[in-house]
This record gives sequence, structure tokens and C-alpha cells, in this order.
Amino acid sequence: MSGPEKFVLLGKVVGVHGVRGEVKLESYTEPRTQIFRYQPWRVKSATGEMDIAGGNGRAQGKGIVATLPGIDDRDAAAALVGSEIWVRRSALPKAKPGEYYWVDLEGLAVETVEGLPLGKVSHLVATGANDVLVVRNEERERLIPFLVGSFVTEVDLDAARIVVDWDPEF
Repeated sequence: MSGPEKFVLLGKVVGVHGVRGEVKLESYTEPRTQIFRYQPWRVKSATGEMDIAGGNGRAQGKGIVATLPGIDDRDAAAALVGSEIWVRRSALPKAKPGEYYWVDLEGLAVETVEGLPLGKVSHLVATGANDVLVVRNEERERLIPFLVGSFVTEVDLDAARIVVDWDPEF
């Protein structure tokens, strides 16, 4: 797939810690400290974006406390609260067979096993039981459980296509 490089949301800055510029992070990686393995970060806030490389930290309680280069006092740290931490998709490891990053599925064409186009993957939703593909076309939106082998019969990233065993009227 060509085009602009995709970014993946890995976490966000949720608070400050102390007076030396440390920040509290919420990490979406597993384990949560794995967020430091994928850098540089693109830190996005309401006021703009900046790239940060060389951040490190430690688990503390249910979150993470991080030290970021160039952020060395409480005011600078406070300015980052609410910012999202993104990383280039290319910085993440290759997915294991049968596993997919959501960002790789977004935008793929979805068709039935009979070849009827249903639309494109707008985004995915985590429901607890399984992830759900949100598939949209000009007329409607469909919610299709992302269950490989049940409803999803094929995921072809090279062809930018997902084949589903799904009633187009549902």
C-alpha cells in the first residue's frame, strides 16, 4: 500500500508528576512500558504537533511516569497534558500470521464471498467479546464481527481487500 505513512495511536499524556517535568502516560501497548520501544513519537495536542525521541520511563501504579527530552519543568509538562502519542506504523513490529493492526485494516474494501462490494472499513470497535469492522458505503453502515474463520473468510493486505461471509441485506 502506498501513500502517506500511517500513524498508530499508542497512548496519551494524562498528567504531570513532580516538578522536574515528568509526565504521567496512559499506554495502549501491552505490556504498557512497551510504548518506549517504539520511537520517535509524534505528540499531537490542540496547539500542534512535535516529534520526540529518547523518552523513557517506568511503570507506576496503573500508569507510567516518563521523562521526555526538552521537557524539564512542571509548566512544560503541564502543556502536554491531553496530548496523544502517535508512532509511525513502520516503527511497529510485523504482525504475526493471523493478527492485524487496526490501522492496516482501515480503508480496505470489503466484499462478500459472492463478490458483492459492501464498502470500505471506516474503523474498528472493540466490544470486549470481539472486534467489529465498521464498513461504510454511500448508502449505509454495517457492523461486521471481525472473527476470522467465521464471518471474515479472507484478509488480503496486498490486494487491500477483506472477504466476509455476510448477508448484504443485514
